[in-house]
Amino acid sequence: MKSFDAASAATTALHPQRVQRRTVAVLSAAQLLSGVGGGASLSVGSLLAVQLSGSNAWAGSVTTTMTLAAALAALPLAGLAGRRGRRSALVTGLLSAMTGAVLVILATVTGLFPLLLLGAAMLGLGTAANLQARFAAVDLAEPEHRGRSLAIVVWAVTVGAVAGPNLIQPGALVGQALGLPPISGPFVFSTAGLALAAVLLFIGLRPDPLLLAARLRAEGENTGENTGEEPGQEPAKGTAGTRGRNALRRGLRAVRSSPRARLALLAVVAAHGVMAAVMSMTPLHLQLLTEGPLAGHAAGHTHAAGTDVFILIGFTISLHIAGMYALSPVMGWLTDRVGRLPVIMGGHGVILLAVCVAGFGQAQPVLVTTGLVLLGLGWSAATIAGSTLLAESVAAGDRVLVQGVSDTLMGVAGAVGSGFAGLVMSGVGYQGLNLVAAVVAAGVLGVVLQSVVRSGRSPEPAAG
Repeated sequence: MKSFDAASAATTALHPQRVQRRTVAVLSAAQLLSGVGGGASLSVGSLLAVQLSGSNAWAGSVTTTMTLAAALAALPLAGLAGRRGRRSALVTGLLSAMTGAVLVILATVTGLFPLLLLGAAMLGLGTAANLQARFAAVDLAEPEHRGRSLAIVVWAVTVGAVAGPNLIQPGALVGQALGLPPISGPFVFSTAGLALAAVLLFIGLRPDPLLLAARLRAEGENTGENTGEEPGQEPAKGTAGTRGRNALRRGLRAVRSSPRARLALLAVVAAHGVMAAVMSMTPLHLQLLTEGPLAGHAAGHTHAAGTDVFILIGFTISLHIAGMYALSPVMGWLTDRVGRLPVIMGGHGVILLAVCVAGFGQAQPVLVTTGLVLLGLGWSAATIAGSTLLAESVAAGDRVLVQGVSDTLMGVAGAVGSGFAGLVMSGVGYQGLNLVAAVVAAGVLGVVLQSVVRSGRSPEPAAG
């Protein structure tokens, strides 16, 4: 009894909202550092894959491998978070990604394509950790501030992720100075950024937000106090420690039990799949576009990218990533003030506009870049509003598992999208790829609108 009283007193002394502010700050700083790794992979991954494999058909393999690995890692990392806290899960993911960045560098030195894919898979664990970080931001958040807290952490990746693609040229100089192939240079920066992010989380994420939230809920139940759950929700027993297929089944069952959770999951998964498909093929499209007619793609020609092409690709992907993250606080504010469903619909509407601009403007780099920026903005709106809606639409005890299911399915959608994107582009071109993406975005819009109409009322603003 004495130890329980001491733990309770210690919990009370922690001031949850003060811990929440510090948690968001630490997560944001870590996202900034780790974002460099993702930015480097997006900008040169497809070029490395073509260079080491010798075929354009493998252009999407790095992105596919990363997203598939992120999907496979999402539930194990969620289970680890449920058992040992967010800190253990996030640090494990980032250290794995750091190892992956080193393997990518070794792949460029040795010319081994399988080693490149192994490094990409390890980098995918960092992607899974970064996705989980957005949910860690809402473990202790008050209901009316969930969208804002989640968005701040998503936004924090902007600086690192936008810097990543623009490190191609500086990275080449660093690579040459270290005796490495120039194209591997950005991954030197990735290795350092991921290492610093892991150290920051290991030191700064104390107390652990997920463990503290669970302790506060338990104390609230013991004292009969309000635990901060949504009206009508009963705190469920913890399920985060469930493993393997049982975890996936239990998480999906929790999603199926809530129509709003199903809608939220559809929104984030579809947005991620479309974004990954179009984004992963854009560097190759720009390379082919700037070095010759698009007919060269059909003939299977591939050329060594020049400095101007690297700059164009880096600039385009940087602006795309800025679209994904730079306005995240605005998307979070809209999610809290206007409502979850309106922002989801707006996001997929912007995605639809984006792929039309990029597809019909495929011959103009300016229009392709504009489309990629709009694609990032639409992804941001749909992901932030959808993730917020998902987190609050299931019982507290199921939340970590459902978040893991969401990240798993997002990863699967990204892997399928980027994997098939190369085949689709080979068959019907970049414009055809964007038209396929438009069909998906329009379909999601239709489902959300149908759900609103069936409910017999307009989308409700979020609480607060």
